[in-house]
Amino acid sequence: MKKLLTFLAALALLTAGCTNEQKPVEPAAKATAQPATEKQIKAGFIYVGPVGDAGWTWSHDQGRIEMEKAAYVTPSTYIESVPEGAESARVINGLVQKGHNLIFTTSFGYMDATLDVASKNKDVIFMHCSGYKSAENVGTYFGRMYEPRYLSGIIAGKMTKANSIGYVAAFPIPEVIRGINAFTLGVRSVNPQAVVKVVWTQTWFDPGVERDAADSLLDVGADVLTMHQDAPATLQAAEARNAYVIGYNSDNRKFAPNAFLTAPIWNWGSIYSKTAEEVQNGTWKTAQIWSGMKEDLVQLAPLSEKIPAAVKQLVEEKRKAIVAGSLHPFTGPLNDQTGKETVAAGVTLDDSALLGMNWFVEGVQGTIPQ
Repeated sequence: MKKLLTFLAALALLTAGCTNEQKPVEPAAKATAQPATEKQIKAGFIYVGPVGDAGWTWSHDQGRIEMEKAAYVTPSTYIESVPEGAESARVINGLVQKGHNLIFTTSFGYMDATLDVASKNKDVIFMHCSGYKSAENVGTYFGRMYEPRYLSGIIAGKMTKANSIGYVAAFPIPEVIRGINAFTLGVRSVNPQAVVKVVWTQTWFDPGVERDAADSLLDVGADVLTMHQDAPATLQAAEARNAYVIGYNSDNRKFAPNAFLTAPIWNWGSIYSKTAEEVQNGTWKTAQIWSGMKEDLVQLAPLSEKIPAAVKQLVEEKRKAIVAGSLHPFTGPLNDQTGKETVAAGVTLDDSALLGMNWFVEGVQGTIPQ
């Protein structure tokens, strides 16, 4: 995820501070000695934010910890708050030089740097999160977060009394736009009068900016907030002003115990553990992974007791339908923001259209910066 390098993702089939290199974290050795295996995995992770963000980076780190439970995985390394762009290549290369044979780069803006370092180190396996470029030793991985986003929209549409819902959004890239649209489609499926108001922050992790954006939405009447951000500032704003809030990335209800309804969340451990196993046993092949609720990569956090039982039942019915493949949030008829039909009845957008999404559905209030 993160700072936009390019909108070439519109053509893709499969996407979605200062360098902290001096402070790599080398976890202590496992308390119980593990039996040796033919090949040990020494994994390295590059994070765009701090592990303590309670959001995107924290969720990736939980996946790293899960992966380390395997006997053939040695204590891994992570480097946090690495800026995106060309500078990240130096940090990635540093992990190669220290003997890491499996490297995960966990933000969209690391894409080209990952490919550059990988092209010079063919004996190392690289996995890039949310990108759309791959190579012989570079795979990509991401999740269909639009699925639980849609479900969380149903909850927001049922819980709003003002029919005004605020969305604090990071960067105007397809990943974020797709999430806004899926959420809005969920809202409007149960409450056609409700609107979703979008404010852009142009940052992934900036608590002050995110708090200002959340407050601005509350100031114009939003009584439910949600977000595509890494800091908990949106949750804290809702808690302070007696609004409801839907989080993101992790079950971050502790930041808004009274306001929290649920959150679309990640389970990165499933991908990290599987990848380490494949590298260890020699079966890894480059691929572009885009998994959803069926594979348990994305889900909804447990629902608040404030949500009525009938709404919980509806959400569960829709969840089962998505997992079964009988419900796809982006099946027409769908209108764009102006009310013009963009997806005909019975037509489901394919992955290429989803991964290059650059338009808002009807019900969204806001513009997409160019």
